[in-house]
Amino acid sequence: MNLSSLQPAAGSVKTRKRIGRGTGSGMGGTSTRGHKGAKSRSGYSRKNGFEGGQMPLQRRLPKFGFKNINRVEYKAINLDTIQELATATNAAKIGVEELRSAGLISKKHLVKILSKGALSSKLTVEAHAFSKAAEEAIAAQGGTAVKL
Repeated sequence: MNLSSLQPAAGSVKTRKRIGRGTGSGMGGTSTRGHKGAKSRSGYSRKNGFEGGQMPLQRRLPKFGFKNINRVEYKAINLDTIQELATATNAAKIGVEELRSAGLISKKHLVKILSKGALSSKLTVEAHAFSKAAEEAIAAQGGTAVKL
């Protein structure tokens, strides 16, 4: 083996297409671009949503609605979920940290307690928001609803 006998592995090097170098190459004439039209011209770049001059979809449909920039998104947690967590951990206080450690919410979530299900024990529940029915259900069991 010497330097003059080195060559790349079989199939690893391809010869490039020599476009527009005469009809004998098989890629002369139109240079593999077909006949006429925007795609055959130099400098062509397809614009997003362009439909060949037809009125594009995003301009055919009417504008509607708006995004409220002041909207606050809450992660909804029901009372039955809180009761399950309280019985599993045997805790008298359920807060955001307990919900996070149980894997029900992530660090960025704000929590709202909703009234689906029922409580069967006296609990102190901490959250960012409560529905009226959920607050009443917690108070009915002798517990307290603490807003953060």
